[in-house]
Amino acid sequence: MIKRPQPDEYSIFNATYVDLVGDQPILEILKSQGDTSYNMFMGIGPEKAGYAYAEGKWTIKQVVGHMADTERIFAYRALAFSRESIELPGFDQDVYMENTTFNSRTLEDLAEELKTIRQTTLYLLSSLTEAQSTQKGIASGNPVSVRALAYMIAGHEMHHINILKERYL
Repeated sequence: MIKRPQPDEYSIFNATYVDLVGDQPILEILKSQGDTSYNMFMGIGPEKAGYAYAEGKWTIKQVVGHMADTERIFAYRALAFSRESIELPGFDQDVYMENTTFNSRTLEDLAEELKTIRQTTLYLLSSLTEAQSTQKGIASGNPVSVRALAYMIAGHEMHHINILKERYL
């Protein structure tokens, strides 16, 4: 079982994501969240998928693609740090977005991709021992534990789902 991380296991910036996550077991949260988000995305019609709420803001498709990219990166960090204490670089979400094809894909395709990534994330996190979950590495210049990354994955998705509900849908 992956326990809630302590505040010294993640950066102040990432506290935003960790703080959004409740007290249920994180694997249950991630499983439920993945299903709920997938169903929400599948209910958005193609006419709305390319919508951005303001000039220069991402479209719904871009938000979903960004969520997939970020989960992949956070899950890779969890894998790497569970095996060895190393330093990994950060990533610039805007540079990543400039080099995507999310808007040329269907929202259904992006939702399926995100669902598949979540399934692989769950396999990874479910396989970890308690000791592995507390191991740390450096990402974006800050120490972070594997279990903090699990909470950051859930919190990052919650953050973007909240934005989608407030500003897009």
